[in-house]
Amino acid sequence: MQAIILAGSCLNQTPLDWKGNLERILKTVEAAKAAKAAVLCLPELCLSGYGCEDAFFSDSTVERSLTGLEKVIAASKGLALSVGLPLQYENCLYNCAAMVFDRKLLGFYAKNELAGDGIHYEPRWFKPWPDGELVEYDFKGKAYPFGDTAFEIGGVRIGFEICEDAWNGVRPAQRHYLNNVDVILNPSASHFSFGKTKLRRGLVVEASRSYACAYVYSNLLGVEAGRIIYDGEIIIAQAGKLLAQNQRFSFQDFQILTATVDLDGPRRARKKLFGFRPNVVAEVEVAEGRLSETRFVPPAPDAIAPDMDKNEEIYRSLTLAMFDYMRKSYSRGFVVSLSGGADSSACAVLAARAIVEAEKELGAEEFARKTAYLQDRSVSALLTCVYQATQNSSAATEESARELARELGAAFHRWSIDELLEDYVQKAEAAIGRKTSWESDDIALQNIQARVRAPGVWMLANVFGALLITTGNRSEAAVGYATMDGDTAGGLAPLGGLDKAALLDWLRWAEKQLDLPGLRFVNKLRPSAELRPLEHDQTDEDDLMPYPILDAIERCAIHEYKSPLDTFLTLRGVVEDERLKGYVRKFFGLWARNQWKRERYAPSFHLDDANLDPRTWCRFPILSGGFVEELAELERFDVKSR
Repeated sequence: MQAIILAGSCLNQTPLDWKGNLERILKTVEAAKAAKAAVLCLPELCLSGYGCEDAFFSDSTVERSLTGLEKVIAASKGLALSVGLPLQYENCLYNCAAMVFDRKLLGFYAKNELAGDGIHYEPRWFKPWPDGELVEYDFKGKAYPFGDTAFEIGGVRIGFEICEDAWNGVRPAQRHYLNNVDVILNPSASHFSFGKTKLRRGLVVEASRSYACAYVYSNLLGVEAGRIIYDGEIIIAQAGKLLAQNQRFSFQDFQILTATVDLDGPRRARKKLFGFRPNVVAEVEVAEGRLSETRFVPPAPDAIAPDMDKNEEIYRSLTLAMFDYMRKSYSRGFVVSLSGGADSSACAVLAARAIVEAEKELGAEEFARKTAYLQDRSVSALLTCVYQATQNSSAATEESARELARELGAAFHRWSIDELLEDYVQKAEAAIGRKTSWESDDIALQNIQARVRAPGVWMLANVFGALLITTGNRSEAAVGYATMDGDTAGGLAPLGGLDKAALLDWLRWAEKQLDLPGLRFVNKLRPSAELRPLEHDQTDEDDLMPYPILDAIERCAIHEYKSPLDTFLTLRGVVEDERLKGYVRKFFGLWARNQWKRERYAPSFHLDDANLDPRTWCRFPILSGGFVEELAELERFDVKSR
């Protein structure tokens, strides 16, 4: 039995961080050697960083990537590894994986299928490599195979699928199968979204079964460039069996996962089907030397991490994302305008727990190294909460804010903005020559309260050098239920990809699972902006519509591209017809009117593939016809006759 140890690694990289990216790669290489791995798969474009955007067009990006490659080659004694980088060939740029073995470069595999949907824009920078085509690439005066190729080291054949390659019907693995490939490496930069791990696992395990091979999947980790969260997933499978899967969302710089694979069993399976037919699709580069072999060891029962439910994925993804964003932007913590409501409370919990969870996993020494620019790393130093009261604020929300901040260990301040608010109102009334009133000036009087809250809390964030968190969620973004330069003021919107119904469910989960009894206050409250006088008994759902219905309309209208009438017909029955018509009419009107707001929101994290961020997922014109004809069609529909 020929057995070898395969290793996959996740890496927390940063675009264009040449020194840091290389250091983390070299540490990973040494860790793989210590684990006695024969083959190591590193993530996609890990030398340059995946999210370089238009910096990929710079010659310097390719040149510095090749300089880093030389150092990786020099460090590869006794190990075969793949490392991702951008390469230029005949004035076109390609997304590549370099194959290295025992301090020698063997060649380059170029990605066939490019991710160009939603959050990914690879076709803007890269060209897809044609299936089955192989050329030579000159590096340091020597020609190396470049393109659609596999590699053979001591009789062990290794092929590639780079991320998107594996998500298509016609995939390189099919050609590798005909080439008797033993191991397929998949270096990836696959964005996190809820529940995606089950799809990935199925993709890997089924490929290992269908193509009678061992398969190693290695993803990036953390917030690399600002908006995309990478969960750092590593999966190793063989012949339809899941051998190892790591715990995602680590705060470490990298993780290594290994598994022992038996190469002979799958070879016998392939031989039964068609015998040995080498080189029928693409050429195989044969290297001198042998991979280190080992005794076959069955996988341990704990080699596979348990699945997470959605609420845990929200928690793990956002705490990692907020910690990464803070340290990579060299911010000195977070400032939250804590209203006592659901959104700001969730942001405060996530900010505090980002610090707590990072130190818990990393340990004090490594936590200090990662945040070396900070002097005080306590929650009280890194999270400041401010309750900004007006005469329209309730005692219940103030108590909610104060108790939660105390429980989290955050610094807490309370001040009133009534005096500032009155000054602005008086100035405006002098300009218009009359008194304002809630009957005639409702929106203006609500908005000025939100805007007056911004300067003071911005000043605190500036003084501390901290990130000001804006607390809006996806449901509010869909209908523009936010005051620009007011509650949207801030540098980061961690909840921008999370709908309100999911957020409220998460807060109930967090109260129990995170042992935060202080959340009982907010979990008892009905969501409210508290911008009208208290006797108005203002609630968000009275202003808009029930959040579950709003989210259902959003799914139909925006993600399934249904017209107002089709949306109505799809959701018919959730409430009475005329009421549902009104909700649909309101949603489409507010959606079309408020694209300019979505264009101006602070950066948010991509949490699922129903995101509304126009810079990463959902594009819509700022100026449009506003669905006038479509809404007229809805109005003409006779609900009584159907």
